[in-house]
Parts: sequence; C-alpha cells; structure tokens
Amino acid sequence: MRPTLLAIAALWGLVACHVQAQQVYRCDIHGKTSYSHEPCLGAQVIDTTPTQGLNRSTGKVQRHPDVQREITHRQIAEAIRPITGKSPEALAVDRRRMRLSATDKLHCEWLDLRLPSLEAQVAQARADQKGQAELALYQARLQLRDLRC
Repeated sequence: MRPTLLAIAALWGLVACHVQAQQVYRCDIHGKTSYSHEPCLGAQVIDTTPTQGLNRSTGKVQRHPDVQREITHRQIAEAIRPITGKSPEALAVDRRRMRLSATDKLHCEWLDLRLPSLEAQVAQARADQKGQAELALYQARLQLRDLRC
C-alpha cells in the first residue's frame, strides 16, 4: 500500500501547478478603498476564485487556461480523495507548502490554527480594543505571506 501512495503523491506533484493563488485584501484607508496582495490593518479577505465566461458569439463556455488547470487539479484531488482523505483545498495547501522547511511548515500550521481565533477577536472586539486585535491579525497575515504558506 505504501508504494501506491508514494506513486500517487509523485504523480500529483508532477501534475500540480506551481502557480499559487494569492490572497487578496480590501483595505479602507482614510476613506479610500484599495485592493492588494499585501495585508493592511483592518483588511478584509476577498474571494478571487476565477469565473467562467461565455463566448458571446457561440454561447459556449470559455475557460482561461488557469481556470481549466484548477478544474483539472480539483478533479484529480476528488479522484484520489478516498486514498488521501484530504479535500482538494487541503491538497492545494500541501502542494504549496511542499518545498518549505519542516520548521516553516510547523509555523504555517500554527498560523492556520491561530487565524480563525484572531479573525473572531477582531469581529468581537470593542472599539477600544479593535486596533490591537486588527494589528495581531495583520501581523499573522504578514507571517503567512512571508513564509509562503
């Protein structure tokens, strides 16, 4: 059973795209809204999932190669899900973190566990504590970005 898992992991590594999706943040600073890959204080995470458009002349679905690649990755992930026990999203995270050092992987996992509680703290913070909570969330997001989690 072990060689089969190893072969599937190798196949997945070959098929995997090295282009990684980046987080996009909406920042409202002094009444001006901007969007960036760089987190800011009080940033909101924006869903940037690619969409599929229709060709106006033929009415057929028109897919950008990046969208088609993501669809292929999702199909492969769903096909091997009974073996790996991981969702397509979890496998995408694994692919992205494959080249990180063991220490950085542990740090990423720790940040994964910490982010939801930090986001909840920002949402529940009183006005006098909101700045401190947003700063902690901002710093955690910067660490995620810098580590390439």
